[in-house]
Amino acid sequence: MPKPERTAAILVAAGRGLRAGAGGPKQYRTIGGQTVIYRAMEAFSGHPDVFAVQPVVNPDDAALFDEAVASLRHQPPTPGGATRQASVHAGLEALAGEKPDIVLIHDAARPFVTAAVISRAIAAAGRTGAAIPVIPVTDTIKLTGDTGDVEATPERARLRIAQTPQAFRFDVILEAHRRAAREGRSDFTDDAALAEWAGLTVATFEGDLANMKLTTPEDFVREEARLASQLGDIRTGTGYDVHAFGDGDHVMLCGVRVPHTKGFLAHSDGDVGLHALVDAILGALADGDIGSHFPPSDAKWKGASSDQFLKYAVERVTARGGRIANLEVTMICERPKIGPLRDTMRAKIAEISGVHISRVAVKATTSERLGFTGREEGIAATASATIRLPWDDKSWSA
Repeated sequence: MPKPERTAAILVAAGRGLRAGAGGPKQYRTIGGQTVIYRAMEAFSGHPDVFAVQPVVNPDDAALFDEAVASLRHQPPTPGGATRQASVHAGLEALAGEKPDIVLIHDAARPFVTAAVISRAIAAAGRTGAAIPVIPVTDTIKLTGDTGDVEATPERARLRIAQTPQAFRFDVILEAHRRAAREGRSDFTDDAALAEWAGLTVATFEGDLANMKLTTPEDFVREEARLASQLGDIRTGTGYDVHAFGDGDHVMLCGVRVPHTKGFLAHSDGDVGLHALVDAILGALADGDIGSHFPPSDAKWKGASSDQFLKYAVERVTARGGRIANLEVTMICERPKIGPLRDTMRAKIAEISGVHISRVAVKATTSERLGFTGREEGIAATASATIRLPWDDKSWSA
């Protein structure tokens, strides 16, 4: 049996993306609730046939990069160059010690690459040594001169739009880049053009219409709308929780330690705000309640921090291909006073759930000294969660 090919990937993310408008480098902007670079890298980091992902970044973006892809598998990032070509060369040199057989070179500004395209790239490079994904041209293309007049109309049937990841035998494309550097050639717009110049025959394989490059503000608007249209199943869930006071000097509320004259009587840390939110999310998913996933009878949850319960509920949404649109919690108590800590709590919920703080609301009310909350015997919380899931016709079948 032949030895399996070792495949590495380079993620080119050193550009500034000025045509994408305000908001910083486009690869660190969000689309569909996730950064562009995270979406682009995730497909390679999670692919079983890619053993190493080499990011190439602008040194000024180090903090942005670390925050955006903290949970993904990758090599230490290497600094990019003044051009895309120089950045790719830097990535190749950084990978040389890993001795890959095949390298895939992908633009971080293409966040919608799929595992299927990556697999096709690996297979094509294994067969031909150099291959790129392409899609057919559907519009008629015109060649114009300096005056803007049409000079020619190329035959559309032979035209293709090139995408990434472009795939090569590693040693061959590395030598091509080294040769271009020696000869002072820095004007190639993609690696296929450089490979052609170096005398390689570049094959093509099937690309993907969705694997588009984000370039202009209009691209972001269009793709946001496309992603939103795929999440047409909008659901709302509600939650409620209550805990009595006992001995102690603080309570946990919405992930924040709040000094108080009493503590909670609870199996976990008793965070009624987070518990209510967990139930709201699970309710929107029609996925049981907090007690069914984290039963109080299980000793391992004794004293547990409730942030892990909220993270778990959010992961259940993500696993279904969904997004959280809004989280809201209302605390019902006489004391402690919630108002001064409202934004701290919002920020903590946003951090735990991975959503923007603008999608989190924390409110508070009293019960006008009525009932157990009015007598300061405990605290109650209500919550609601709005989520968006991909529409699944099977869930509506008879």
